[in-house]
Amino acid sequence: MFSIVVIVTAIGGPFTGAWAQTLCFVEAFAFYCFFWMHKGQTIGMLAWRLRLDTDGVFTLRKALLRFCGELLSIASVGLGYFWIWIDKDRRSWSDILSGSCVVRYRKR
Repeated sequence: MFSIVVIVTAIGGPFTGAWAQTLCFVEAFAFYCFFWMHKGQTIGMLAWRLRLDTDGVFTLRKALLRFCGELLSIASVGLGYFWIWIDKDRRSWSDILSGSCVVRYRKR
């Protein structure tokens, strides 16, 4: 959203439509990928003491698959998140697609 504020301030009017939506989508993807790949957790996950657990390095490909799983879960009105009640390893669709799982850790 920061870039939208900068653009609106620069052009002095509204910035709407497909370009604004695309920019927000790309920024969301970049935000999540950066934190998943470099920290193993987003800021929200940090607050809840959650992190991604994966075999090996969490690559850009895994981040893209996880992001797509998140989108599918949201588009299906949360069905991808409710999937943890069915899966024996308690994984959501995004976990399954990316080969990762979300784990809770304790404070040190």
